[in-house]
Amino acid sequence: MNSEMPSSAPPVTLVIASRESRLAMWQAHHVRDALRRLYPSCDVQILGMTTRGDQILDRTLSKVGGKGLFVKELETALAEGRADLAVHSLKDVPMELPQGFSLAAIMEREDPRDAFVSNAYAGLDELPHGSVVGTSSLRREAMLRARYPQLVVEPLRGNLDTRLAKLDRGEYAAIILAAAGLKRLGLATRIRAYLDVAQSLPAAGQGALGIEIHSGKPELAAWLAPLYDRPTALAVEAERTVSRSLGGSCDVPLAAHAYWHEGVLRLAGRVSMPDGSRAAFAEAEAGVTSVDEAQALGSEVARSLEAQGAREIVSALAAARPDEQAP
Repeated sequence: MNSEMPSSAPPVTLVIASRESRLAMWQAHHVRDALRRLYPSCDVQILGMTTRGDQILDRTLSKVGGKGLFVKELETALAEGRADLAVHSLKDVPMELPQGFSLAAIMEREDPRDAFVSNAYAGLDELPHGSVVGTSSLRREAMLRARYPQLVVEPLRGNLDTRLAKLDRGEYAAIILAAAGLKRLGLATRIRAYLDVAQSLPAAGQGALGIEIHSGKPELAAWLAPLYDRPTALAVEAERTVSRSLGGSCDVPLAAHAYWHEGVLRLAGRVSMPDGSRAAFAEAEAGVTSVDEAQALGSEVARSLEAQGAREIVSALAAARPDEQAP
């Protein structure tokens, strides 16, 4: 580890902590290759790890502690000095990082949309009454139950290959996945249809990669700075502000998506009940040039959602949720 070296000197060794799923390792290799291009003499290594989120597959994330289960062990490796940085799918990163950790870089975003995957049907509208659709997300579940009440929505856990295998075994008529993961693994041909963001608003940060480090290491942050993509970072900061303001987590069907149009950042947010019976939707736009302005845009959308009862929806879900956080 070389975080004590002066920022004027290139790193000698960097260790990346990563989950061991095929998609997570693709992401880690993507960052490794980028760092090797920046610092050809640096020995960039990958420390593969299995997280609690990978181990517990018989219950939904909302019942076992949330998406933070995918990052906790990686953060421990950072804190103990066994790794210098951790690579995450940003949608899996809790809105509030533990004290002592920070996101040093957010990389250019891949396709943020949800994808419809099926071996027999071309889209959601073609599914017969009673068809079973699999998803790991309460956000997607709420969308499906609101728009397609005739379908049966069932939980779908496991890594990307496991989910596809369950579909191929006939356990589901279709599954909904993030398009970004399929594209990154060269599986775009499995996508039968992309869900328009107006139909299925993405999760905050979907499609973006975040690089987490232990705070207080300015040299390490400086080495990672060239990987920072400003348009993506400002967009996802606005999205994550919506979720953070409303206490969003995998327990709450909350969506937030921002995109750039002619230099203006447009942001939409949605909070809904899992059964799709109640929802709040808001959108706003601004000429954003800084993190503070991105957060202000996110706060504006969050306030609009609150005015429509979003806080009551979140509180109702919290009150109804049993104490299932212990694995």
